[in-house]
Amino acid sequence: MGKKRREIPLFEKPLIETHCHLDYLKDRPLEETLQKCHDLNIKKVITIAVAPENLDKVVELTNEYENVYGTQGIHPHEAKSWNDDVEKKITVHAALEKVVAIGEIGLDFYYNHSPKEKQIPAFEKQMEMACEFDLPVVIHSRDADPETIAILDAKAPQLKKKGVIHSFTSGPELAKNALSHGFYLGFNGIITFNSAQNVRDIVELCPLENIILETDSPFLTPVPYRGRENAPFYLPFVAEKIAEIKNCSLDEVLEVTYQNSLDLFFS
Repeated sequence: MGKKRREIPLFEKPLIETHCHLDYLKDRPLEETLQKCHDLNIKKVITIAVAPENLDKVVELTNEYENVYGTQGIHPHEAKSWNDDVEKKITVHAALEKVVAIGEIGLDFYYNHSPKEKQIPAFEKQMEMACEFDLPVVIHSRDADPETIAILDAKAPQLKKKGVIHSFTSGPELAKNALSHGFYLGFNGIITFNSAQNVRDIVELCPLENIILETDSPFLTPVPYRGRENAPFYLPFVAEKIAEIKNCSLDEVLEVTYQNSLDLFFS
């Protein structure tokens, strides 16, 4: 028999899952996943839009489940699909009460699933839409630090609610730039990976007051559940690792990151 994995810890203090993809989960019924979140004191779950085909689904999930909130936006992988119809749909949905951000938007020059000349204008336009709707942004940036910095410098000053660079794996220059604009950095199971010392270094650099927790499930499952589909209820492992890296109490991590998430998405 294999070694038994440690149970997911239950904390008295509440958590908020700020970034997952509920419509991509396959391992169990969604009701079971959300019940497990409830049992583990995860009070709110934000499911993230990434493509034209799941903009409606995200809204449906927010309508169906009381503790589920959503975003509207097009991921850089899908920037080639940006058009007037997509913009109109995001515009309609962005006014809904349970849509709490524009995202997932940004740049990804690692995979280049959409050409750079499509990614940049789609990112810029969605930043402008966030300004228009007074919503924060959820930004993806991979192998695009200089370009992301340039767009933040141009657009972030107009954002009242700022945003988060989610699943942060970039360098210290982008981290410092984002922090200077009042952004948060989102960290997930990557910080538990042996190979991710560079990300743990950014956790050390970043003030706790600028950190929010996420899983990015079904991707990036944290230790000790590597090899399984990720889920929002693995979020406690991310909180524990932040406390270890920051050399502070778990209670402080839970209190501060919970308030950060409220301030960013629910204020």
